[in-house]
Amino acid sequence: MEEPNDSKPADAIPTTRGYQQEMLEESLQSNIIIALDTGSGKTHIAVLRMKIEAERQPTKISWFVAPTVALCEQQRIVIQTSIPVSVGLISGSLEPDQWKNAGLWRKVLQTHRIMVTTPQVLLDALRHSYISLGRDISLLIFDEAHHAVDNHPYNRIMKEFYFNLPLQTSVVSLVSQRPSVLGLTASPIYGGNVEKAFKTIEENLDSMIRAPRRHRQELAKFVYRPVFRHIMYNPQDEFDPLFSTNVATLCSMLKTLDIENDPYVQSLRQQLSKAARGTAEYHRLDQKLSKVILKQDSFTHKGLRDFARTATVICEDVGSWAADWYVWEVIAHAKRAANPFNNIISTWKNQEKAYLLSIIERVAISPVSFYPDDIVEGSSDKVRSLIDTLLSEKSDAEAENESYSGLVFVQRRDTVLALTEVLRHHPSTKDLFKFGSLLGTSDSSQRHSFLDITRTILKESHEDTLMDFKIGEKTIIISTAVAEEGIDIQACGSVIRWDPPQNMASWAQSRGRARRERSTYTLMFAKGGVDQNNVLKWQTLEREMVALYNDPSRQLPDEIDITLDDEDDELEFRVPSTGALLTLHSAVSHLSHFCAVIPNSAHADNRPLYDIDPPDIPEGWHSFDNRSRSSIGLYNGPFGSKVTLPRSLPLPHREFSTERIYKSRISAHRHAAFMAYRALYDAELLNEHLLPITSIVEPHLEEEVKEMLKDVEKRAGMANVTLQMNPWTPVDDDLTGWYAYELVIGDLPPLNFFNVSHKISLPNDEGPILYRAGQDPVRTHLRYLGKIGPSDPRIEKAQLYTRMLLWSLNGSRMTWEKVDFPYLFLPIEDDTLWEARRSWLSHLTESFGVSHVDAFFANADKFGQEFSYPTDLTLVRSGFNFAKGFRFVRWRYEPLSEDEEAELREYYARFQDLVITYPLLVVRPLPPRTNFLIPVPPKTETPAGEKPEPKSLLLLPNKSAITVLSFAESEYAFLLPSIIRSFSLSITVSSLRQTLFASSPLNDVPIPLLLTAMSAPVSGEQSNYQRLETLGDTVLKFVVGIQLLAEYPLWHEGYLSKKKDHAVSNVRLAKEDIARGLYRWITRDRMLGKKWKPNYLKVEAVVEVQAPVTTSVDEEDDAKKKKPKQRQELSTKVLADVVESLIGAAYLHGGFNLGYECAKYFDLGLKWQPLPSRIETMLSRVQTHEDLPSQLGTVERILGYTFQRKLLLIEALTHASYEQNLHTPSYERMEFLGDSVLDMVVTDFLYHAPGKNYSPGHIFLRKSAMVNAHILAYICLSSSTPVDATMPGPSQAGEIELQPHTHLIYLWQCLLHSSPRVLEDQRNTFARYRRRQAEIESSLKEGALFPWAELLRLQAPKFFSDMVESLIGAAFLDSGGDLDVARGVIRNLGILPILEHIVTDDVDVLHPVSRLSLWASKHDKELEYRYEKEKGNVSCAIIVDAIEECRCTEVYRGRASQEEVKFMAAEVAIKAFRLRDVNVNYTLMKKKRGPTRKKKKKKEQVIA
Repeated sequence: MEEPNDSKPADAIPTTRGYQQEMLEESLQSNIIIALDTGSGKTHIAVLRMKIEAERQPTKISWFVAPTVALCEQQRIVIQTSIPVSVGLISGSLEPDQWKNAGLWRKVLQTHRIMVTTPQVLLDALRHSYISLGRDISLLIFDEAHHAVDNHPYNRIMKEFYFNLPLQTSVVSLVSQRPSVLGLTASPIYGGNVEKAFKTIEENLDSMIRAPRRHRQELAKFVYRPVFRHIMYNPQDEFDPLFSTNVATLCSMLKTLDIENDPYVQSLRQQLSKAARGTAEYHRLDQKLSKVILKQDSFTHKGLRDFARTATVICEDVGSWAADWYVWEVIAHAKRAANPFNNIISTWKNQEKAYLLSIIERVAISPVSFYPDDIVEGSSDKVRSLIDTLLSEKSDAEAENESYSGLVFVQRRDTVLALTEVLRHHPSTKDLFKFGSLLGTSDSSQRHSFLDITRTILKESHEDTLMDFKIGEKTIIISTAVAEEGIDIQACGSVIRWDPPQNMASWAQSRGRARRERSTYTLMFAKGGVDQNNVLKWQTLEREMVALYNDPSRQLPDEIDITLDDEDDELEFRVPSTGALLTLHSAVSHLSHFCAVIPNSAHADNRPLYDIDPPDIPEGWHSFDNRSRSSIGLYNGPFGSKVTLPRSLPLPHREFSTERIYKSRISAHRHAAFMAYRALYDAELLNEHLLPITSIVEPHLEEEVKEMLKDVEKRAGMANVTLQMNPWTPVDDDLTGWYAYELVIGDLPPLNFFNVSHKISLPNDEGPILYRAGQDPVRTHLRYLGKIGPSDPRIEKAQLYTRMLLWSLNGSRMTWEKVDFPYLFLPIEDDTLWEARRSWLSHLTESFGVSHVDAFFANADKFGQEFSYPTDLTLVRSGFNFAKGFRFVRWRYEPLSEDEEAELREYYARFQDLVITYPLLVVRPLPPRTNFLIPVPPKTETPAGEKPEPKSLLLLPNKSAITVLSFAESEYAFLLPSIIRSFSLSITVSSLRQTLFASSPLNDVPIPLLLTAMSAPVSGEQSNYQRLETLGDTVLKFVVGIQLLAEYPLWHEGYLSKKKDHAVSNVRLAKEDIARGLYRWITRDRMLGKKWKPNYLKVEAVVEVQAPVTTSVDEEDDAKKKKPKQRQELSTKVLADVVESLIGAAYLHGGFNLGYECAKYFDLGLKWQPLPSRIETMLSRVQTHEDLPSQLGTVERILGYTFQRKLLLIEALTHASYEQNLHTPSYERMEFLGDSVLDMVVTDFLYHAPGKNYSPGHIFLRKSAMVNAHILAYICLSSSTPVDATMPGPSQAGEIELQPHTHLIYLWQCLLHSSPRVLEDQRNTFARYRRRQAEIESSLKEGALFPWAELLRLQAPKFFSDMVESLIGAAFLDSGGDLDVARGVIRNLGILPILEHIVTDDVDVLHPVSRLSLWASKHDKELEYRYEKEKGNVSCAIIVDAIEECRCTEVYRGRASQEEVKFMAAEVAIKAFRLRDVNVNYTLMKKKRGPTRKKKKKKEQVIA
């Protein structure tokens, strides 16, 4: 990276110099590689070139490629500052989605005019055909273009994609043609023959190397060549070298090591002894063991040798003090990293850590002395020469009134650390300079070298060091080659090379950092060495190079010979539909990536395994008495290769072999990988871009649906849908007649009921049951009488009568003139008494001009006087104009007491000079309940067992109003809204059956089930869809899982899970809901009595919709005079839940057959076949195999089921690490099936648990307790069967005879695996199980609390629970999909008995951490879990509102023990807070009470 031009600020476009304009013009005529020194402004030329390209090329983009992430980031900033177009950046550090997302790349091309990327990113995008070089890119710029050789991505881009394109015919073209190429470099070659090197890079990039010719003199004014200097130092005397005590101690210890003691070698020998000779597993182990012994390159031995070698080099190069310091620091860091309770280097295994600790503990090292004399005496002559140079350079700079800054380039990274430490403490430099170090930015967690621990020695980050250098906080940087190229570092006055440059490019790049006007470039040479001659060679080569690219007679050949002579360039495969390309160079990385995204089983290596043919080392070499290298021999080819894919891939063939015909090992491996990857494509395990099928999650979503989903995301999960259907709207506005019924409400006189929309059909004519406080339930009946015409005289009377009934309680929300109700009521027999009273009121109101508002309300005083104070009144209001309503009790004639009169006067305080007349009205408040469809919850009785009477009130008749309705009519007024609500729900689901489900098997689902399935919780109905949704969700996952298993026999569990997750996701289900318009039948409006109002046939412009559903109304189109469409925001979860609840209802009514039909009705983007057909398809693929493992019979006895197809049982027992070929994949697919089978059985049991009617939350709690990995691991550990172990032995008579004896074989012992780590985990976990067996067993069989903490303390790896699920799945499949068989296996394993105990005895299953969190949330407490690690222990303290309440401590064994101690602490806290003693209820705990403060989050803190 270089600064564009120094004459302008960074945020302005620099002035273009003459030589830059010359290069720009030449780049517009042909492809060129600009060769200019660092600091001359090459980037500025590229910026101008891209600016012109953006202006003249409307459809294609410019692509800027730089070799490092840092360089990409810096160049993007320069380009974005200078050109007013969108500039994008993608690099490996930004985790681009190039592996799987075609949409990302299309968006890149649509939204950006310039892209900046690393070359591998572009190469991957081209190989997967996300980008077309000829179609999408018009200009390709290669920064640091000298890299375009051999197999560098620069060269692969050109070879694989550029030269296949037709020549460029025009500047602006829509056709696919070669883009223009522009290269930038300060040194076009690395060394060797200049003409040959030029020819190679020019042919590779189809460009000519050029430098300015007309403006050379101007170039010289801006590019300052530093003064070249060299210093000579005395190398170490080989007869009297510097002596480092720590290095000598380290080397002495290394001589005592024996590779046979290394745990890695011992592990390999143990594995080899158990492997069957002649198998692939045996061969691989044999080769590994021989190679590690031959090369002595186990992690520990190689690491320690590298350590000693590096320390020796530092001693020779920097001095004994630096070497002593280095050994001390590395061993100190190694001890911390090797601590088994530390995770500094995650790739180290515990056995290696322990072995390493045992070795370094024996190294008796001494800390270094920081006395100045000791540092000076322990420094090499090379260090003294460097210090003299630094002091001289600083003095010269200050003599010119300039500040001094310098770069020292060092070849070895560890030498950088040691040299920096010396200079920081050396008495001659520590107070004069401020030193920093640069080592590069690679992530040590991805490396596997012992010396990776030295990365933790560096205290400051790469970025901080550079920034400090820029602002002068650091004056000298000691750096590896990272600062030579690809890093934005300011020009400095002095560059010193501690080690000579390795090649021409290194010479030119590092020299280019010294580009101030009076700068120096200093090389250090050992006296009598050969390096000085090499520098003379670099200088000569540079002169030849400059002369060559300034030669005007040089021209690029018209046709470049791109004949491929490498056998690795001969083979390629291109996908016809996309153009995605597979080559031998990409096959290995593609195959590795495919295997890396397969879900990983514990201790199973999913990497592809390569075996070379012939083997590198003779079989059994590690056991030879004479293990000499000469016994191996030298073999130079030809080679063959075999690659083996992971067992978790259910492929018919997992091994792919090549013939022994290739010149090199890597070539043979590439051809084998090519064959395997092509086979994966043929098996449809790759998409059309040659990538893993992550796109399976969105196979058929239409563009408009994607737009809808984007809107859903914007609204935080809210989808815009039309208002739910109005059940009272006539079909097609048909007003040709009314449906007539007789409606009977309890003991009240019957009514005529008319409705105009749909005929209401109720089972046995039974209407809703109405519930009133303190009364028996009221039953209703509706008998259909026939249909009458719209002109029937009863209709008009019924309209007026209906208005009267509804107006009496709801008139404030009604319009007097509107009587077009869709439902009407009329008494069968008239009540003459109350008709006469209403007639009196009507004449009275007409004579006084009373408003319609009070048409049915009479002044109580006048009414009493007129009708002799009757006692058959029902409703009284405290005034007119819909004042507060009361229920009439009696007339009171007796005088008031003083207290009663005072209370009455206080009530009427707004009236002055109040006159109290008799009789008074005695009234009581109306009951608050208005929705009588909901049963009355039980109330707590008074101590005497009697319910308290509501308090009576007194009203003045002359201030009050009587509602002129009879008792029966008042009851109608109260009850009819609830009856109308019930009828509307029935009409809604009947409409659903008759329209959406008319030709579907779902038409058979009973109306009561549909009512529940279509009622959202927000509706407040007696039953809603939540329980059905919980059941339906399980049924859906079950049937979808079977469909996928049968449809995709070659898919591994990862593909299946992703596909299933998408098919049953809320987004997918909501999409299917909206597509079919199902949402219109969802009942989500709540009946609120205080807001209830009747429906009308003519829809009002604005419809009130109760919270929480919000409504927005479109503007009315007056021209068309159409009803406005009303829209509601409805959560996608509700849309999805209704689909699942319908599936649950279908399953309840018709079992899996109807549940399947319901799921199929919603499509979900799947290919549907009946479940028996799918099961039969899967069983037809099961082969027979005669060579069966011996443990199959044992497993069958444990399960209580005998398999007809033994290969299914073998598959269920096969771990991914198993090396023997038993013609089955590993158990992941069976586990996928078994998971859904177990979920189905448990959910179905809990749903139907007698007398429980569990809520979804309680079903989830209990299911979570029974299907989690901890309890299933316990089931695996505890399941066993006795076997006969009879052995001869002495009898009591002293004779030898057979002694009967049995011992137990456990289920976990029957797992088929080839991993020593699995075996170790099995033994350790079983030991923990034996210690806690009695405690756990007692809790699960008889305890009142579920033993969460005890189960967690088993710390069982996942393969224990996987094994149980896979066996359940295999038994279900082998039985032909018989869920009763699976249920029997689940019972025999002990799962169902535990679940029955949980349900029958109401076992408390709430997770202790959840219980504590709910308690803290309810009481507004701040809860924190604070971990502390000390002396091999980990403790967890529970902090509540900053006060430590309890603490638990355990031995630290990794993350699992940290979780265990958290459980323990939560249990202790629960007992301390008496959370169980007060019978805390799960539902109540979630309800907060009282005022709350600002919400506080649960915290977790770790203190080392």
